[in-house]
Amino acid sequence: MSADQPKRLILNLFEMNCVSHITHGLWRLPDNNRHRFNDIGYWIELAKLLEDGGFDAVFLADVTGAYDTFRDGPETALREGLQIPSNDPLMVIPAMAAVTEHLGFGVTFSTSYEPPFSFARRLSTLDHLTNGRVGWNVVTSYLPNAARNFGLADEIPHDDRYRKADEYLDVLYKLWEGSWDDDAVIADRVGNVYTRPEGVRYINHVGEHFAVAGPHLCEPSPQRTPVIIQATASPAGVAFAGRHAEMVFTGGSTREQVSRGIESIKDAAELNGRPRDSIKVVVQAGIVVGRTLEEAEQKRLLFEQNASVEGRLAHASLPFDPTAHEPSVTVGQALAAEGKSEHPAASFLPVDVTVADFIRDFVASWEDQFFVCGTPETVADSIESWLDDDGIDGINLRQYHSFGTAQDFIELVVPELRRRGRLPQRRAADAAPRTLREVLFGGEARLQEPHIATRYRGGANLDSALLPLELGSRAPTG
Repeated sequence: MSADQPKRLILNLFEMNCVSHITHGLWRLPDNNRHRFNDIGYWIELAKLLEDGGFDAVFLADVTGAYDTFRDGPETALREGLQIPSNDPLMVIPAMAAVTEHLGFGVTFSTSYEPPFSFARRLSTLDHLTNGRVGWNVVTSYLPNAARNFGLADEIPHDDRYRKADEYLDVLYKLWEGSWDDDAVIADRVGNVYTRPEGVRYINHVGEHFAVAGPHLCEPSPQRTPVIIQATASPAGVAFAGRHAEMVFTGGSTREQVSRGIESIKDAAELNGRPRDSIKVVVQAGIVVGRTLEEAEQKRLLFEQNASVEGRLAHASLPFDPTAHEPSVTVGQALAAEGKSEHPAASFLPVDVTVADFIRDFVASWEDQFFVCGTPETVADSIESWLDDDGIDGINLRQYHSFGTAQDFIELVVPELRRRGRLPQRRAADAAPRTLREVLFGGEARLQEPHIATRYRGGANLDSALLPLELGSRAPTG
C-alpha cells in the first residue's frame, strides 16, 4: 500500500454454529434466523449474502464445553441458548464454499484436547475443498467444563496450554510443509504412478506431548498451511502470536489499551525475525446503522431492550450472581455471601463497587472502543478512525440480527467504504478466485519466510533418520 492509498479494511462477519453467540436474547427478534443454525439452508443463504456483499470472510467461533460457572451450573446457558446447543463449525464450511468462489472461512479449533494428526488432515481437506480459502483460529480452550469433557479434572494452566499449543503447531507444520514435496503428485496415467514415493516422507515427531510418525495423508493443498489466526491479549498469547499468527483477533476498552496491545503483537513478531506488518490485527466491532440517525437509534434501542443481562453474566463465567443481591451490596460482600471470595476469578473483580454499579458498567462495556451507531457516513468515519488512528486492519462484525446486521452493512456501509477506497469495488463476474492468504496479504498463496513453518520445507529439519517403529520406545510424557 502506497502512502497516498487509504488502508484497506479487512471485513469479516463474526459467527458461531449456535442460537446465541454473543448478542444474548436477540435471537427472539422478529425475522431473526438464528434458530435456523441446524438448517444447511441458513449457512448457504448467509454465504451467498456475504460473497455478494463484499465480505472477505466469515469468522466461526467455537467452544468445547458449556458455560457452567455462573450460578454453579449450566442452567442459565441452556435456558438462554448461550452457545449450547452448538454444532461443529468445520462441518458448515463445505456447504458455504460450494455456493461461493471468493468468501474466506476462519474456523476455531482447540489445541488442548484433540490430537494434531487427525486435525491436520481435516484442515488440509478443507483447504482443498475451498480452493485455499480457509484459515484456522488457534485457541487453547478456557472453559473448565471443556477440560472435564476430555477426561481432565480441571483446566490446563494457561501458560501450559500455550506450551502444548507450540508443540501442536510444530507437528502440523511438519505435516503440512515438510511431509510432501510440491512435485510428489505426478498423476501419471500411463505409468500408473499417482505419487512419487521419494517425494513423501515420515515426520517422526517425538516431543513432550505428541509422537507422530506421519506421513501426512493429504497431498499439498493450495495454501499448505491455512492462514493462522489467533485471539489473544495475554503475555503468553502475544508471545505465541509473534511466532505463529498471521492475523490476531484482539481488542480493548480504550484507544491507549488497543494501541499498546497492537504494538506488543508487532514487537513479538519482530523478536521472531518477522516483519511488523506480517500480522494483521482485527477487532470485534458493533455497528448499528440506519439511513437516518433516528432509524439507527431505534434499532439500537430495540437491541438494548431485548438483550439478556443474565446471558451476558453467564457468558462472562462470573463466579457470583450480582442479580441475587440488594443493589447497595458491594461485589466483595456478594462474593463473601456466596462463599466465592477465594474463587480464582474473584481477584479480577472490582470488589468495592456496588452490584448495581457493577451490572450497569458491565452492560455498558459492550459498547466499547469499537462500537458506533449512526448513518452510513458516521459509521464510515468511525471505521476510518479505527484503521488510521487505532491502527487496526479489520473487523469481525458483531451480529445483532441474522441476517439483518449483515444486510444493513452491505446495503448502507459497503458503498460508502468503497467510495472512500477502504473496500475494493464490486468484483467482476469473471474475477479469478484467490486464496485467503492472497486476499489478506497479496503475494503468494503459501507462507513465506521467515515464518517458522517454512523451515520444514523439502523435508528439512525433520528427524528423518529415526525409523517409525522406534517411536514406541520414545513415547511423549504429556
